[in-house]
Amino acid sequence: MHDLHLKNVRPLGEANCDILIKNGVIVEIGKVADQPGMPVEDGGNAIVWPGLIDAHTHLDKTTWGMGWHENNREAVLRSRIDFERENRIALGMDPHIQSMRHAIGLAANGASHIRSHVDIDTTHGLSLVEGVERTREALKGIIDIELVAFPQSGVMGRPGTVELLDAALANGCEVLGGIDPCGIDRDPKGQLGVLFDLALKHGVDVDIHLHEVGDLGAFTMELIFERVRANGMQGRFGISHAFALGMSDTVRAGKLIDEIAELDIAILTTGAPSATVPSVKRLREAGVRTGAGCDGIRDTWGPWGQPDMMDRARIIGMKTAVRSDIDLRHMLELVSQGGADVMRLENYGVKVGAKADFTLLVGETVAHSVVEIAPRPMVVKGGRVIARNGTCIVDMP
Repeated sequence: MHDLHLKNVRPLGEANCDILIKNGVIVEIGKVADQPGMPVEDGGNAIVWPGLIDAHTHLDKTTWGMGWHENNREAVLRSRIDFERENRIALGMDPHIQSMRHAIGLAANGASHIRSHVDIDTTHGLSLVEGVERTREALKGIIDIELVAFPQSGVMGRPGTVELLDAALANGCEVLGGIDPCGIDRDPKGQLGVLFDLALKHGVDVDIHLHEVGDLGAFTMELIFERVRANGMQGRFGISHAFALGMSDTVRAGKLIDEIAELDIAILTTGAPSATVPSVKRLREAGVRTGAGCDGIRDTWGPWGQPDMMDRARIIGMKTAVRSDIDLRHMLELVSQGGADVMRLENYGVKVGAKADFTLLVGETVAHSVVEIAPRPMVVKGGRVIARNGTCIVDMP
């Protein structure tokens, strides 16, 4: 861990002051006396904000840094899944190199932590997880990566997948994923039974992709609620996307949100522009732990996305009709503290006693920093400057 005297900054957009870091921990915020022999940086009156958190992404999927991937396929979930699984190798998508590119981009843009779902299927076995594990090891001290064992192609319809998930959880994956128990597996009882059994066996949380919309998604959520209660997994379950919460029946959506809050189920949103998405304001008001992620970026699924959680904050803000300064601040909190709440990060924030993981932001105010498109002037991880002006100290492979 590192020492640093950071001068001339505005923590959380408040009054200008200094931050003193010793052994990777913030020990003083205010008017700090000179520290002989300690590295000094001038923050240029920038805002200091806790490290951004990509709480839902797919490091193994991006084609970032490769040649342009021409995509003329139908926009059908099952077709996208099958194409990617069967063509990864032919396209030259090395999971270590591609995940390095994605993760370094996030770090350069102010992220301190990532939760990445990584595909596990009977075509590739655990090779994709192993590639991203190499990236996690290579980027220690630059960005922290939590891995989700993700059965992208389904669980029940591909014999051998359960055993692979079991092995992944025994060998480094901290979270268990799942996907559309009705829409993909057409066996909600079977998939959910497997997920809860594996989660209890390994003592891990679950974070399930739920693209199912409307009544079907609500039905699956209700099955999840039953099993969370029956297995005592309150606070240990997350639902990614949760498109059903964007249904036009706001009364039913409200009842689902109330139950989600009661069971302390986390929600992860990407603000998908083409889908119905949860109201992050409504989730916030209900006290639901809510994080955000950039999802897949520039991959075989589509050309959009940036490895930048400020970009994602703007996308979610526009999708959910955010206009006021306080709601813009909430967007920034969503891609920082929100992710920390979901991932249960300890000693997070810009405060005395917190780990010195933070980014500098350009803007007159916090709200201004959200809408201003500018590189991060400086990113600090464990008290060490790891990026300046959008460029990380680790080169892209």
